[in-house]
Amino acid sequence: MRGGVLPPALLFVALGLALGFAPRRAWLTSLLALLMTLAAFTLVPAPPGLADAVFAGCWVSVIATAASVHLVRGLPPWAAVVISVNVGVWAGAVVSVSGSRLDLLKALPCVSIFLPASWLVARRASIPVKVVSSWVIAIAALAAMLQLLPVTPGYLPDHLE
Repeated sequence: MRGGVLPPALLFVALGLALGFAPRRAWLTSLLALLMTLAAFTLVPAPPGLADAVFAGCWVSVIATAASVHLVRGLPPWAAVVISVNVGVWAGAVVSVSGSRLDLLKALPCVSIFLPASWLVARRASIPVKVVSSWVIAIAALAAMLQLLPVTPGYLPDHLE
């Protein structure tokens, strides 16, 4: 869960699910804000000593972005842009700490989940979108907790023996 395609992919899936609840007029602005932020924060390297903080921020951002689907009135256009900028910052930071820039290109199509999500929301069938969002929240929470657990090397007995 540290590096590679998975952290930015989960960020982009959470953003796509959130954009499914945003008005259509916010989609283009949000996606452009995401791309500009990704371009800026991919070029600015994050200090390698902050890797733990960057990953913690990434998982908190995934949780907050995925939880935004539960807003009662949907996502306002300004909030969609703010969330897109936030996702771009954390995805760029995660890739600059560990991974390559190609990981962003591999994960970027995940944001396109907003198309089927918005189709379901428009037909008043938003429950599957909220269930998927809850799964994304659970994965991010587990990934964040794994950072905090002590690691037992394979050659030492653990608590099960």
